[in-house]
Amino acid sequence: MLNLLAQSPLIFAIVLVALVISLSVHEFAHAWVSDKLGDPTARYLGRVTLNPRAHIDPLGMLFLVVAGFGWGKPVPFNPANLKFPKRDSALIALAGPASNFILAIITATVLKFVNPGSLVGGALYLLVFYNLMLGVFNLMPFHPLDGFKIVGGLLPNNLAIQWYQMQPYGIIILVAFIFTNSFQKVVLPVVDILTKMLGLTA
Repeated sequence: MLNLLAQSPLIFAIVLVALVISLSVHEFAHAWVSDKLGDPTARYLGRVTLNPRAHIDPLGMLFLVVAGFGWGKPVPFNPANLKFPKRDSALIALAGPASNFILAIITATVLKFVNPGSLVGGALYLLVFYNLMLGVFNLMPFHPLDGFKIVGGLLPNNLAIQWYQMQPYGIIILVAFIFTNSFQKVVLPVVDILTKMLGLTA
């Protein structure tokens, strides 16, 4: 990201805005579904909003600019307020990636009516790309990513208990996933396939 800033401040700004939008939509979706399923925690904390100020983590954004990856402010929820805690926790987790895929589809549709070589076209393409990337990445099945809770919600209770026992090791797996080139080998090829399915090319 810093190299991009040095090469083209305008493109850097567009990429940053695309990422902020993508992260905000992602976290809003978690909060909205949590509230609809009976847990008001996110609403009390002012998280059921698309305002980026409610969702952007300053440290996560700093890492995004400096290291090229970052994170938004996690949306807390209380499983005790959910009617079906295991299932509903999985639905709350799924809402984030699903919202990114939906936004990517909507943006790709709009992009078909815009000159792809224009500044607006380039900005819309980046919005599609980063939403797909965020959606796919968060489906990876290790804590603290959404995929971990989604898998837990799909497993039978006895297996789900064993699955959640692996939670403390999730951050280690995540760091290894990012720094061993697995991200480029797993996430980006899937994003490329989805981009082509939406009728877009780089």
